[in-house]
Amino acid sequence: MAEQQQAAKTIRIKLVRSPIGYTESQKRTVAALGLSKLNQVVEKPDNPAVRGMIDTVAHMLEVSE
Repeated sequence: MAEQQQAAKTIRIKLVRSPIGYTESQKRTVAALGLSKLNQVVEKPDNPAVRGMIDTVAHMLEVSE
């Protein structure tokens, strides 16, 4: 019998404010999320690690589930 795998939930993250003028750690967090340009959108798995990074720089992002 084949096991059925459920698709992992993902969240869409959009960079809406530039990280210029923010701390170096916030800039690195934005880069770690895979964002480098304004209005760029990435999809990431919905897990606690990604949620923590989003919370760190929430003022620069738009998140949709």
